[in-house]
Amino acid sequence: MPVPSLLAVFAHPDDESLWSGGVLARHAAGGARTAVVTATWAPDTRRGAELAEALRILGAGKPRMLGYADARAPQSAPGRVRFCDAPLDETTGRLVAHLREFRPEVVITHDAYGGLTGHPDHVHVHRVTTLAVGAAGLERLCPDAGPPWQPSALYFATHPHSAVRALSDLARAGKAMNSVPDEWITATVDVSPWLERKWAAVLAHRTEVERGAAPGLLARLPPAVRERALSTEWYIRHDTVSAVSAQTELTV
Repeated sequence: MPVPSLLAVFAHPDDESLWSGGVLARHAAGGARTAVVTATWAPDTRRGAELAEALRILGAGKPRMLGYADARAPQSAPGRVRFCDAPLDETTGRLVAHLREFRPEVVITHDAYGGLTGHPDHVHVHRVTTLAVGAAGLERLCPDAGPPWQPSALYFATHPHSAVRALSDLARAGKAMNSVPDEWITATVDVSPWLERKWAAVLAHRTEVERGAAPGLLARLPPAVRERALSTEWYIRHDTVSAVSAQTELTV
């Protein structure tokens, strides 16, 4: 069975590598078209350049950056409105344009918690992506964004309660641990064959390594602990209105 095309939508440069780098690498290795839309930071920043390198490693094409400001870093996009403050119709419409242009079969994004950390940009990307996936297939919505296209499946990158033990070192470092009941997980993906590529993509985000954010915390962990934290990815499937949604799934 052909590997389905995949578009990931995340808030910041590094989110794509941390939370879905294995799935992106796996789909690309299987010959699928893959791409990433990033909501915040400007392309001409250092983090924009790091994102381009990470996507090259993952085989996910060139950055597709919406260019809004990070809620906690105004220098991320000087003169631009914060992503969380931008009009909802505007952000949804811009993402619909990417969906209709790339025409992915599967879309992945943050879960409703905004992942482990609950960053407000993550939470808002979840909302915007869910709305955009629904709108992309409706011809009377966003008529200037291209011909309608309905992705077959939407997946939320998440962590089950049982995985928190493997991430206890991050918890001791002061990171919030938002997780969901194990029974909510619909796709558990072993990405260990692609772990080297995933980790290289994480390290490409040198700014975050240097300032001690999640990539930096992971870099300081013993290799065995880091491997345990990164070698599995978990997703919750959210069915779209497509009649063929049950036929298209993440490669697991």
